[in-house]
Amino acid sequence: MITSRDNQFVRQVRRLLSNSGARRAEGLFVIEGARLCADAAQSGVTIRTLLYTPEAEAVYASQLSALKAACGDVYEITSALSRAISDTSTPQGVFCICELLDNRSGLDKIVNIKTSKMGYLALENIQDPSNMGAVIRTAEAFGLDGLLLSDGCCDVYNPKVLRGSMGGVFRLQLLFVGSMTVAVERLKAAGIDCRACVVDRDAVPLPKAGLTKECICVIGNEGNGLRPETAAACSGRITIPMAGRAESLNAAMAAGIVMWEMARTTELSFME
Repeated sequence: MITSRDNQFVRQVRRLLSNSGARRAEGLFVIEGARLCADAAQSGVTIRTLLYTPEAEAVYASQLSALKAACGDVYEITSALSRAISDTSTPQGVFCICELLDNRSGLDKIVNIKTSKMGYLALENIQDPSNMGAVIRTAEAFGLDGLLLSDGCCDVYNPKVLRGSMGGVFRLQLLFVGSMTVAVERLKAAGIDCRACVVDRDAVPLPKAGLTKECICVIGNEGNGLRPETAAACSGRITIPMAGRAESLNAAMAAGIVMWEMARTTELSFME
């Protein structure tokens, strides 16, 4: 049993949980919690190391049995260590060190968007991990093919993103496209319709936008919205009609409403 905070795996978990630069440099990330770790294994994530407490084995026996069979190194740790390294206030005592997913494939994946099931949503500079996790979870629920993420978006392997996405990070196609302005220009050159989601009474109201799965809607930063050059590069502007005195919606809420409209107009079978 591991009892020391100076153990290499304990230090690695703490480093990967807290530092996105370390995650990129090492090509690894940490998942915490029995259910989320089991979900990762079922989704095909490569798990290198499992750390768990004896108390966790008593409570999560079935999940840990599957995890032990799926990963390489397996170690017991003390409950005190679990509390010391956890990113949550009530740790379950289960941690997996995993390899980053191979999802940095860029725009080439969506050139043939007409063959997609539902389509894509684009996010520019979404920095709040809770928002990012919620958008990923909602995108999976509505059957989107994937999300386009610009430079400036928060790390999708942030522990809050992983928890908020409920495992969606493991299954949804996440395409890292660099500059969203450049990405939109490339997509338009390939004949793909891109719509800027803005707070503007002169923009087309969302219910009248006529969205299809061949159309990519672009959602902007929580505080500032889309960069002006990105909005200008899009082929059209759409807005969510609002009553009352609210000036705008939370980015995750706005994305959810847009995705609902995409699903509704695409007439997916799960909505029948």
